[in-house]
Amino acid sequence: MKPHTPPPPVHATDLPIHTPNTGYPPPFAARMTGRDRRVLGDRFGLDDFGVNHVTLAPGTSSALRHWHTLEDEFIYVLEGEVMLHTDGGLTRLTAGMCAGFKAGEANGHRLVNASSTPASYLEVGARKPADECRYPDDDLDGVVVDGQWRFQHKDGRPYPKPGS
Repeated sequence: MKPHTPPPPVHATDLPIHTPNTGYPPPFAARMTGRDRRVLGDRFGLDDFGVNHVTLAPGTSSALRHWHTLEDEFIYVLEGEVMLHTDGGLTRLTAGMCAGFKAGEANGHRLVNASSTPASYLEVGARKPADECRYPDDDLDGVVVDGQWRFQHKDGRPYPKPGS
């Protein structure tokens, strides 16, 4: 078998911003306007976990408040400051701080840039094929189907796929 030769190192901000910016269905996707996400792990062919470089403009959220059934998540703030919003309230995170979220723990989380300057962070997560995501503040549930997120109302009715 031929050995795998990884691509050369790259500066994270030289990679393109991921499009679409979110897989959320309307009207949820519009709430992430101002979030730029660069997918780093895919560049190197990583299969077991994903790594993203995210920049939040002032007033922007990282995601809808959520938790995963099977996927651990980890964030590390690179620059600026963000507010971590969980069931316990708001916690200010600044450059050099990190937080983790254990799979299956029903404590919804998201980051919000409440400052007047951009903030950036790394997010790392597992890639579990049967993962599900719960959104405690919104009428939304997500499930991974054939490697893609599919979204539905909490009563099971599907949302249309973005762009359809």
